[in-house]
Amino acid sequence: MTHNPKYIFVTGGVTSSLGKGIISASLAKLLQARGYTVTIQKFDPYINVDPGTLNPYEHGECYVTEDGAETDLDLGHYERFLNVATSQANNVTTGRIYQSVIDKEREGAYLGKTVQVIPHITDEIKRRMKLLGDSGQYEIIITELGGTVGDIESLPYIEAVRQLKWELKPEDCIVIHLTLLPYLATAHELKTKPTQHSVKMLLESGVQPDVLVCRAEHPINKDIKKKIALFCNVTPSSVIEALDLPTIYDVPMAMLKEKLDKTVLSKLKLSAKNEPDMDSWLNFLTRHKNPKHEVKIGLVGKYVELPDAYKSIAEAFVHAGANRECKVRLEYIHSELITDENAHHKLGHLDGVLVAPGFGDRGIDGKIAAVKFVREHKIPFFGICLGMQTCVIEFARNVMGLKDAHSTEMNAKTKNPVIDMMPDQKKITAKGGTMRLGAYTCEITKDSKAYKAYEKTRVTERHRHRYEFNGKYTKDFEAKGMYVTGVNPDTKLAEIVEIKDHPYFVGVQFHPEYKSTVLTPHPLFVKFVKAAIEYSNS
Repeated sequence: MTHNPKYIFVTGGVTSSLGKGIISASLAKLLQARGYTVTIQKFDPYINVDPGTLNPYEHGECYVTEDGAETDLDLGHYERFLNVATSQANNVTTGRIYQSVIDKEREGAYLGKTVQVIPHITDEIKRRMKLLGDSGQYEIIITELGGTVGDIESLPYIEAVRQLKWELKPEDCIVIHLTLLPYLATAHELKTKPTQHSVKMLLESGVQPDVLVCRAEHPINKDIKKKIALFCNVTPSSVIEALDLPTIYDVPMAMLKEKLDKTVLSKLKLSAKNEPDMDSWLNFLTRHKNPKHEVKIGLVGKYVELPDAYKSIAEAFVHAGANRECKVRLEYIHSELITDENAHHKLGHLDGVLVAPGFGDRGIDGKIAAVKFVREHKIPFFGICLGMQTCVIEFARNVMGLKDAHSTEMNAKTKNPVIDMMPDQKKITAKGGTMRLGAYTCEITKDSKAYKAYEKTRVTERHRHRYEFNGKYTKDFEAKGMYVTGVNPDTKLAEIVEIKDHPYFVGVQFHPEYKSTVLTPHPLFVKFVKAAIEYSNS
């Protein structure tokens, strides 16, 4: 069934980091719960083609989709809220827009004309904005525009929205503007002037917002809503209060209370259908907020100063914790600060340790020391990507006696490359989008911890790596007690390794955190949390 899609654009003003992604995901969740087919896309104004080559300190986590796109971390929020996979088409950057236009210019597609921001760049932006709508799969397309209104790099996107609003019927395209109402403690009041100026700036670009969502630390009374509505040319019912909340998962219910979904449907001239079915969401919130257990889990990584670098992992623990009715207290531990000598002090009080993904040799010795400690002390362990590779290196050195065992990423001259570059990666020199990316199949052996978690022998998981377990050493590892329990059926690449005589010792080459959602917590995280609870109780 094809649809005549409706378009919702979400812009931000006053300051960055107000939560456009969470507002977009929350609105999408409510519309989905009312029976509409919804998707969300993110337009980022930076000139990188994708965030794949960005340092996590620059941009937080790089999220990977099923089809292998390296994308903005907000796409993770979209999937976690909607329980629907996103794709390459859901994340577009200025770099990708300009690359496409320049490629066309080189091909002679513009018939000798001068290529300009208007119309060529804006036309390409509009084409990308409508791509998901043109597929016929969705009734409503929500587009989050990165950056803040007034930023130079955001101007072409705002102009593209202005043109789309002119081209489409008024009921087919609306704009939601997210702003901040700062609270002045000395005056004991919320100030509306920054919001007024933000809307004025949007108006100067030719775009009148239809709905204002106002972030605030204190409730917004009717008089303030009326004042904002008067000076920003919207109805009072279109001024939505967005208070600071304990968790991001409270936002959909807060937006439901503020009738954001009804306001939006009214402006799009769509039926409200039934009341949204949020029972499963409320059940999740109840379990999340009323835990029967509590565990401390250490996340050992080298970007821990910025928790957004491990956003999907942190949220996967929220989902798994709710599933097990357990409060998971994450303790971020910098791997550069861990040594064999202080490992007990750093890790001894924990109920489980996850060694996180990463690239490069900085902090690698600390990760290896952490693995050694939890392996020897039978503390539940979970290694992801580089975390799996470090557990292989540690085992090779300290159990198999291969003292110089290493990854060729860290030491190209090691005599025992237990982790080596994948053969098809060795001739690749370009860095962007060239890793093993996206979903690949994994076949799991039945007598394994992984099988007990998945309860099936064949799964697909998402990847982002260049290096792999060196299959030449498989028999040597298994002879000493570390087993390969998951492999790719086509390449025979080791996907999962385990130590059987350990409460929970699992390393995976893939990224299970990318597939964990509110309604379908990832089974490996669920089993890891269960093991941590049992360890804590013992």
